[in-house]
Amino acid sequence: MEKHYSIALDGPSGSGKSTIAKAVAKELGYTYIDTGAMFRCIGLYCLEHDIPLFDEKKVVEALDHIQVDLLYEQGVQHVLLNGKDVSGLIREEEVGKATSAISGISQVREKLLDLQRGMADRYDVIMDGRDIGTVVLPNADLKIFMTASADVRARRRVEQLKAMGEDPDYMQIKKDLEERDYRDSHREVAPLKQADDAVLLDTSDLTVEEVKDRIISLMEERRN
Repeated sequence: MEKHYSIALDGPSGSGKSTIAKAVAKELGYTYIDTGAMFRCIGLYCLEHDIPLFDEKKVVEALDHIQVDLLYEQGVQHVLLNGKDVSGLIREEEVGKATSAISGISQVREKLLDLQRGMADRYDVIMDGRDIGTVVLPNADLKIFMTASADVRARRRVEQLKAMGEDPDYMQIKKDLEERDYRDSHREVAPLKQADDAVLLDTSDLTVEEVKDRIISLMEERRN
């Protein structure tokens, strides 16, 4: 049976995980699995259908009506929610807040877990999220825990939203990030934390290219 390699990339919101994961995947020829996008689909569905985000029973009932798919066309990822391409919609700030509210529900994580692990069994992957190295891919060949200061992460998020045509408030973005960090780190189910065997990588003062090269170098060491 062919050996497939996997990289688990964890860290708080705004640390640059998805940007780095895409860059590493492109250079190594790996498949990028955006687990955050999958969770965001569920958050978006709840918003669109007025499902109370903190009513666990209602959220769990909604799961039977949600189908999430990741498609790749010419190297570009498309996120589908019940057959509709929502790649842009799921990046809105309100969807991020909704996702944080429902991501600690065990049934939500279980719904997506089999799909995520199945893809890692079939392809060489880099997967980013908050519990990849600790829960989703505990036997990943390389585990990275990426972080950055709250100030840096807030600035990055502001720049991202401005590029999307929005007019974000820096202080509010920073406050939201810090609140999300607390929720993600203190939830009962699969909290955000560094795996014991993960490499800690602070990206506050590093460029995308420097972080990408560091991860590729670490992966090459694992494969040799």
